[in-house]
Amino acid sequence: MERVPNVTRADAVAALRNPLAFIAERWTPAPRTVRRAALSSLVMSVIIVVTGGAVRLTGSGLGCPTWPKCTDDSLTSTAEMGVHGAIEFGNRLLTYVLCAAVGWAIVAARSQKPYRRDLTRLGWAQFWIVMSNAVLGGIVVLVGLNPYTVAAHFVATSALIAVATVMWQRTGEGDAAPRPLVGRSVQQLVWFLVAAAVLLILVGTVVTGAGPHAGDSSEVERMPVDWETVSKLHAVLAWIVVTLTFALWFVLKAVDAPRDPLSRTRELFLILLAQGAIGYVQYFTDLPEILVGLHMLGSAVMWIWVLRVLLSLRERSRTVAAVPDSAAEATPATA
Repeated sequence: MERVPNVTRADAVAALRNPLAFIAERWTPAPRTVRRAALSSLVMSVIIVVTGGAVRLTGSGLGCPTWPKCTDDSLTSTAEMGVHGAIEFGNRLLTYVLCAAVGWAIVAARSQKPYRRDLTRLGWAQFWIVMSNAVLGGIVVLVGLNPYTVAAHFVATSALIAVATVMWQRTGEGDAAPRPLVGRSVQQLVWFLVAAAVLLILVGTVVTGAGPHAGDSSEVERMPVDWETVSKLHAVLAWIVVTLTFALWFVLKAVDAPRDPLSRTRELFLILLAQGAIGYVQYFTDLPEILVGLHMLGSAVMWIWVLRVLLSLRERSRTVAAVPDSAAEATPATA
């Protein structure tokens, strides 16, 4: 059994002063470990979307009526609060699991050799989004599930998924300047696709804010728009995204594009078809909770694949990165 080295007073001081640098000096993760760490934060970002949807769809949004405690007298849910309190508090606990996943991604990225500043910054970006979204989630509870704050909460989680997706992608690439694999016209088409997907997600939050699933059994304010009209606009945007995806696949085939953009586009098209089928079925069956939950999961997966299509349009070869200087290590948020 390998002997654990003694930790000196100087080591303890160094660990307290800059724990990330202390760990990085003593641990070099394999590239596969860094990639798995980035993937774990992405998976947890999707899981938090699903469990957040479960809170709303089970009417448990105010299961813990205050924040940061569950009640004025208890940090956790109590037996008297029933299943709604357990569901809401369980979702809050998952935020700590998400923080742990993001923390692992930051530590793994910071410890990788050679040092890659961009990966560490992407990890810290996730951390600050999680922290700000946790505060926003507390505001959602304190204002009684105001639909505008609920929508902002979901949009912030979508931003978290975007950053986590980029970090995961970058763990499999080098640090050289990106080399485009397709022409400018194809890139512009993909940016139109990304913009349409963003609009689709934003309008989807309005559908949620105006729809019947308010998140609690009590009277909860809804957005003052016609739900049917907004749902139809959402469907139109979905068809625009599908059409743009099919057009992109056709163009990529016509210009004999590399395999990766073609594969990602084909996968996105299949995801959109499945998501559209779920959307129409839930619309015509009075929004059963299980289908709404699946639709939320599909929204997160769709967003990830839209970004993967965008990121597949270029490649980066590996270069040797510089070791970080002491000034950069002194500020963790910019490491």
